[in-house]
Amino acid sequence: MKNLTIITEFVLLGFSRNPHILNMLFALFLVIYLLTLMGNLVMILVIRTDSHLKTPMYFFLGHLSFLDLSLSSITTPKMLENLLTQKKTISVWGCMAQSFFLILSGSTEACLLSAMAYDRYAAICHPLLYSVIVNRPLCVGMVAAAWAVGFLNLLPNSPFTYNLHFCGPNVIPHFCCELSSLFPLSCTDPTANEALLAGSCALLGFVTFPLILFSYSRIISAIISIPSSGGQGKAFSTSLFRYMTPLSGSMLEQVVSIQYSVITSLLNPLIYSLKNQEVKIALHRVLKQ
Repeated sequence: MKNLTIITEFVLLGFSRNPHILNMLFALFLVIYLLTLMGNLVMILVIRTDSHLKTPMYFFLGHLSFLDLSLSSITTPKMLENLLTQKKTISVWGCMAQSFFLILSGSTEACLLSAMAYDRYAAICHPLLYSVIVNRPLCVGMVAAAWAVGFLNLLPNSPFTYNLHFCGPNVIPHFCCELSSLFPLSCTDPTANEALLAGSCALLGFVTFPLILFSYSRIISAIISIPSSGGQGKAFSTSLFRYMTPLSGSMLEQVVSIQYSVITSLLNPLIYSLKNQEVKIALHRVLKQ
């Protein structure tokens, strides 16, 4: 190990090296990022200031907008910088920090989506008891639990990753840092890290996916039992479409990363504001004030 040179920065290859394509990508992702910031900040502002949106659904949506802001801001600014510069580097510690915040935000959002699924299940399947079942303390507790699970999912991965040594090569075929991209570059054995990351992700999936599957299967069953087709359509539009989001070195890996860290963060506030009459009315009231 004494003869090895420990590297201090990584090179993010990202996308094409064609300068014209990079300029177009910079303009595209800059517009997407600005729209994401504006849309999610507007959602948070409207939900916090309008008294008509103090329901559990909008409480969860406010936290979802904050997480979408976080996910987008963790990766997009550095990606925009690298699209304009020749030296597409990031420090080792900066890369680790980016990967850790991605795990924290992504894990928390997965748990929050489970809480939102349960909220819709209670609203659709038990409408008369909804205000009793989904009360304020329960909402606060579910959001706190989502953040706690996010931290618990991060904690076991952190110390093991800090013990890794990187001595070259230092090229990451990605536009951002993810733990799975760092392991192949380590000159120490990352087997334990890979097993721990896979295990923590699998555990998170086992906790969140069954709850989402159960909630929406019961919702669909309840909607199908509604006699009128008009009632079914209204129930679908007010539960699934407004609430469901895509579950957050190859090209496919980059596409998936862009989808959950960039595109989904942009689409969430657009869907909720354009398809939700309550939000549009509340936004109109806020703008008048």
